[in-house]
Amino acid sequence: MRAVRTLGLLGTGVIGGGWAARALHFGIDVIAADTKPEMENWIRAAVKNAEPALARLTFAPLPPKGTLSFTTDLHSMAARADIIQENIPEQLELKQRVLADVSRHAAADVIIASSTSGLMPSDLQRDMVAPERFLVAHPFNPVYLLPLVELVGGKRTSTQTLAAARHFYTYIGMHPLTLRHEVPGHLTDRLQEALWREILHIVNDGIATTGELDESIVYGPGLRWAAMGTMLAQFGPCLKWPWTRLEAPELTEQLIDRMVEGTQAQAAGRSIRTLERLRDDSLVAVQQVLRQYNIGAGATLRALEERLYTDAAARARRSDAPGELRIDTQVRPEWVDYNGHMTDFRYLQVFGEAMDALYRRVGVEEVYRASGRMFYTVDTQIAYLAEAKVNEPLYATTRVLSVDSKRLKVRHQLHRGSDDRLIATGEQTHVHVNTQAGKASAMDEDLYGRLENLRAMQPESVQA
Repeated sequence: MRAVRTLGLLGTGVIGGGWAARALHFGIDVIAADTKPEMENWIRAAVKNAEPALARLTFAPLPPKGTLSFTTDLHSMAARADIIQENIPEQLELKQRVLADVSRHAAADVIIASSTSGLMPSDLQRDMVAPERFLVAHPFNPVYLLPLVELVGGKRTSTQTLAAARHFYTYIGMHPLTLRHEVPGHLTDRLQEALWREILHIVNDGIATTGELDESIVYGPGLRWAAMGTMLAQFGPCLKWPWTRLEAPELTEQLIDRMVEGTQAQAAGRSIRTLERLRDDSLVAVQQVLRQYNIGAGATLRALEERLYTDAAARARRSDAPGELRIDTQVRPEWVDYNGHMTDFRYLQVFGEAMDALYRRVGVEEVYRASGRMFYTVDTQIAYLAEAKVNEPLYATTRVLSVDSKRLKVRHQLHRGSDDRLIATGEQTHVHVNTQAGKASAMDEDLYGRLENLRAMQPESVQA
């Protein structure tokens, strides 16, 4: 299978917009194809709406963003894409017809994946050219933040296709879950449907409101589910009890009204966009906390960051860029104090991330730390020059001022991205330490040489 530089979207909509935002963020070009011309404005707006949450997901250095183009010519998209993600309505005959048509215009080594939430891949690949390159890749909304993607092969899907798809989705920060067998609804939607069925029964019988049902999840098992799955042992004796009903109740007008009234009461007048932003902010925060413990979606985020840092260091070592490093971020809502400005210690946090970027550039990474060597900060001086307000874009640059066998002195500069205004500076002195002995030690000659080269590449005006 070919290297993926361009993702083709077969159909747009909510799921297509989520795929576009995620792929673009991680440096993949996107060709969005839809027979409705008005969907171009829709998908560009969807990508823009996703950007603030994506920007806050990680500090890790990202590749240059991909470019988004739009066409109503499905055949043209198929001819130019390296992988195709289908997102058209959940109608079997429609999907079969369109997938077969597009497969005649895509090269035989181009993977074609369906976002279907329940249809069987063997049915979808029935009339395709080169059906062995087809699979289901079922994501979850919002696609740009939720990492799970269920990979399901059909009877004619090759193992090479599944492996190549797994590599691509991992590259754009997802957690691919390859199913052992194809079943209607895959895995996660079958579990969600069971919960949804019970919800309908409970509301229909007047046992609880939608708000009370949400409380029963978000204050209890929902918190646990973010880090670990369900538990079985203590519920064993209860499995024979008549707690649940296998069939959903009839979806009557009265039941629909109860569901709508309940959800409207919970929304409390807030718009869909407002609720989406709340959802996205919460998802970002949860994943960042889980990242600290390397569990659940946080483990996926941590693995992604390690790859991004490794790739960025490799790009920097290959480039002829001057001896200055840059990281981009923005003022997150939780960084703002009661004055409405970025609070003091967050400046140090940004400078710490900038320092990590420098370490990775010169090879001070996990293997180096595991050998019992690292730099310790012994002095920090920060000057606050201007305000930074919530959601403002920022970038920090780092220069090596001086280096000897045991000491490293750097200067960070924090700028506002909108107008390049300098809002803070930070100078730090770091000492190279033998962490096992707990005392200063000389760094190895190769590391010293890389740091000295960075210093020497800087303009004379900034050298110490």
